[in-house]
Amino acid sequence: MSFWATFQATLHAVLKDQGVVLLVVIAPIIYGFFYPWPYAKEQVLQVPAAIVDYDQSDLSRQVFRFAAANPKISVRALPSERAAKEALWRGQIEGYMVLPAGLKRDVLHHKAGHVAVAGNGSYLLLNKSVLYGFAEAVGTVSAGIAIKQFSAQGMSAEQALIAAQPLKLHTKAYYNISEGYASYVVPAVALLILQQTLLIGVALFVGTLVEQQQSQVRPSAWCGRILAFCCLAWLVMGFYFGWLFTWQDFAKGGNTLGTLLLIVLYAPTLVVWGALLGLWFKVRERALQVMLFSSLPMYFLSGFSWPSEGLPSQLQAVRWLIPSTAAIQASVRLDQMGASVSVVAPYLLNIALLGGVGFVLLLLVGRHSAD
Repeated sequence: MSFWATFQATLHAVLKDQGVVLLVVIAPIIYGFFYPWPYAKEQVLQVPAAIVDYDQSDLSRQVFRFAAANPKISVRALPSERAAKEALWRGQIEGYMVLPAGLKRDVLHHKAGHVAVAGNGSYLLLNKSVLYGFAEAVGTVSAGIAIKQFSAQGMSAEQALIAAQPLKLHTKAYYNISEGYASYVVPAVALLILQQTLLIGVALFVGTLVEQQQSQVRPSAWCGRILAFCCLAWLVMGFYFGWLFTWQDFAKGGNTLGTLLLIVLYAPTLVVWGALLGLWFKVRERALQVMLFSSLPMYFLSGFSWPSEGLPSQLQAVRWLIPSTAAIQASVRLDQMGASVSVVAPYLLNIALLGGVGFVLLLLVGRHSAD
């Protein structure tokens, strides 16, 4: 069959195959709507925490009030540290702060007061909210005490404020302005979702062709099949980058041309490797069975959720053989940070090389099978 005839036949066959359409088109769209949903609030607020007050002074009660007013944590009082530990073990709280006896006495004698904070390190986001919430409460009270001490020495209110805070820290979040978890994780995971659904969908289709002994075609026919899948993949990727991320109010860097270049390279690379997997597995369902469990390792290897420097040296090299690794790095820089194409050129080159190698292998394997 000619290039265009194969293209039309493949597109028609794909649209008739409910399993392939579900994976290549419908599943990514469903993921796009429902995956960000649990993270809609972006930030973790009102994390349950506790304060053990052994001092029972007006100072310790002031710390409690400031902690209770912090939106990051929801504070309750517990009678002892043992009770706080038991509540932490039972999952009733995610952290606690101990205000020791004699805290106010130490402050009045110009000694450093010490408070202890414990958090559940098993859940990083919850632990961060607890630690930050208590730190902000103690820091605010400490600044107030310092201002009163400087005022007692004869300083004006403005001088006391400057003396208490000689260095002013102004923080500004770039790109992820809301500092939310969804804005951080969803745009990166989206590239992995697109990869896995497309790889499995193409492998299913090619596996069916192998079972029907129709996979042995000329290079021009393979090009037609690749283009047919690419057209569907480009539409889905355009849905993600063109509408979904904007609708979810994720950060947009504005390098639209660079993002389009990424999409143009990413889709055919995934299609050719999906076809190779289909030829390798030879059985339609095997692609789903094998590839379904590879998503999480691929995400960790991408260097996004876990620093790549923390990976063994062997994995640091192997991870670049996975298209999503370079695609995630390029996508975040182009679509969220507005980086230029020259900045992400190494990542785009990596995707292009994977696609080129996969295309040559596909033609060689297809030709060998045909012979």
